[in-house]
Amino acid sequence: MAQKDVENKIPIYKLKKTDEVMKYYDEWSEKNKNAKIYDAGCGTGLVGAELKKHGFSNFFGADLSQKILDLVPKNLYQKLDKVDLNKVIQEKENSFDAVMCVGTFTFGHVKPPALDEFIRITKNKGLICFTINEGIHEEYGFDKKIDQLKKDNKWKEIEFFKSNYIASKDVNAWLGLYEVIK
Repeated sequence: MAQKDVENKIPIYKLKKTDEVMKYYDEWSEKNKNAKIYDAGCGTGLVGAELKKHGFSNFFGADLSQKILDLVPKNLYQKLDKVDLNKVIQEKENSFDAVMCVGTFTFGHVKPPALDEFIRITKNKGLICFTINEGIHEEYGFDKKIDQLKKDNKWKEIEFFKSNYIASKDVNAWLGLYEVIK
């Protein structure tokens, strides 16, 4: 279900003036900069570079390809692991304050059961932030998985909307932000 009218979903879209937008981002950026963050499907480290730019320093990367991990700038992540996110993640339960998964839920990549693992490794009230390529949202069953996790009280939705993800390629993605409930 595409949501073109996001007025009541996303506070940032209600803001009209630059100072209102800056206040919103300033408040958002006051998050705990020491939060332990798991970058699932980190690739070459683009999310890590953004986290670092915004003052975060305690983040961990995981990706399927060792050759890609070898391209990550040195000392960007606390730790990098070669991980198949379609399998059990070798991290303890309740280890992370947040999980980020950007660009990994796409064709031929990571499937919906990974969300269970993300919840398992995330602390109570921790956040899971992800993108899902719109082409696989229903085809791979992400829509059903997300709804089931809500029904099972595993997480609560903070934001979920469709976005023009890669504008130059006319690729849209669902963006999700959920709070874990344990």
